[in-house]
Amino acid sequence: MFKFYVVAHECISVFDIFKIGVGPSSSHTLGPWRAALQFLQEIQATGRKLNSIEHVSVLLYGSLAKTGHGHGTDIAVQLGLCGDDPVTFDVNQINSKMDDIRRNKEMMLGGTHRIAFDPLQDISFLFEESLPFHPNALTFLVTFADGEQQAATYYSIGGGFVVKEGEASGSGTQVDLPFPIDTARQLLQWCIKTGYSISELVMENEQAWRPEAATKAGVMNIWRVMKECIYRGSHTAGELPGGLRVARRAAALNKKLLKGRAYNDYDSWIAAIREGGNHFAYTLDWVSCFALAVNEENASFGRVVTAPTNGAAGVIPAVLQYFIAFCDGYQDEKIMQFILTASEIGSIFKKRSTISAAMGGCQAEIGVSSAMAAAALTECLGGSQRQVLMAAEIAMEHHLGLTCDPIGGLVQVPCIERNTMGAIKAITASQLALQSNPELAKVSLDAVVKTMWDTALDMNSKYKETSDGGLAVNIPISLPEC
Repeated sequence: MFKFYVVAHECISVFDIFKIGVGPSSSHTLGPWRAALQFLQEIQATGRKLNSIEHVSVLLYGSLAKTGHGHGTDIAVQLGLCGDDPVTFDVNQINSKMDDIRRNKEMMLGGTHRIAFDPLQDISFLFEESLPFHPNALTFLVTFADGEQQAATYYSIGGGFVVKEGEASGSGTQVDLPFPIDTARQLLQWCIKTGYSISELVMENEQAWRPEAATKAGVMNIWRVMKECIYRGSHTAGELPGGLRVARRAAALNKKLLKGRAYNDYDSWIAAIREGGNHFAYTLDWVSCFALAVNEENASFGRVVTAPTNGAAGVIPAVLQYFIAFCDGYQDEKIMQFILTASEIGSIFKKRSTISAAMGGCQAEIGVSSAMAAAALTECLGGSQRQVLMAAEIAMEHHLGLTCDPIGGLVQVPCIERNTMGAIKAITASQLALQSNPELAKVSLDAVVKTMWDTALDMNSKYKETSDGGLAVNIPISLPEC
């Protein structure tokens, strides 16, 4: 049984839940990438110079090994060891950089020190070995010129969060929050006591890290990356990489729905979408298009925002885009409100359960993102704090038990379509909550969070992002790249 530790009053910022990175997986790509960067920083913090390193090897365990090729884990650790930043690295250079390392059998460690490195020899996929703390584990081993060796093990615990072995599983810098929150009940109590909406309460907490203006600028930058991802994905055709030969669908759907209406940028695109009306089937198709667009970009090693993970990166942008296009929500204040509210719901799931599919199946990714989106939409549409929490509960309640069984270890089938379903469920959950009296609800958000964790503990490991069960073993395929 894998261990899991809940940290009391864990301090999680909106920018811990929403991280700018590179697809296709937050736990299998972004997390290992960040772990490699952290390892290099820790070596230098001990006084060692990178130019004193002669050799580096990487061991991938458990889920990271079993689906590592499909998720690009080997690519991520190499980019991290090269010192590249997942937020700013030009994703168009990934293939050429990997080709150079493979061909020359060497890399620039930390971007400054050239060492011999053969990915086929120096990255080991330990398919039959798992470490007890978490199934997403990796170890870095270095040998220095003087013969000394150093090793460190890290766990990618979901959503790009990384924990070093032997350290607390918190998100990073701990601060004194004016409103410490671990549960939905505590969140509601603070809202009642202060009169704040959930987004207002989050903004107050964020000021423990940085000035309000910096938070607002950062949140709008998160939206900028989401918006660019939706637009780019809606205009890129072709086939997804990885050997599964999955055709991209968002661009064709975008073209079909617009019926020749002209536009030349994001704003005029939104105007063209609105010209088509707002009848049910049309709106439903657009929500699917938005979600498909993001996750097709994610599957192509594109730049996305973990929301709260990469595998579920399309749900929240799709629902926010729906709010903007069909509910007149194209205002900075509303976008801010949406993202802040979503982040608080995500942090509760992260603290009290998990946002890692390797720990909890897809309920921990699509389910959590749907709950976040449902809550955010409900607040933005004028729902009370209780209705916001009710919407999150409804969305998760109807994702309980969802397995993670990616075919070929790729974040494509069934992952991409699942984002469309999560987005639609979020909108439905929001509407149900807005038309309901939350005082009569039989299930609380805290109860469904606990139930999700109980379900995760009971779930067979083959349904937890290992590609050992479900669709992954029932669909005959040949994937030479994996």
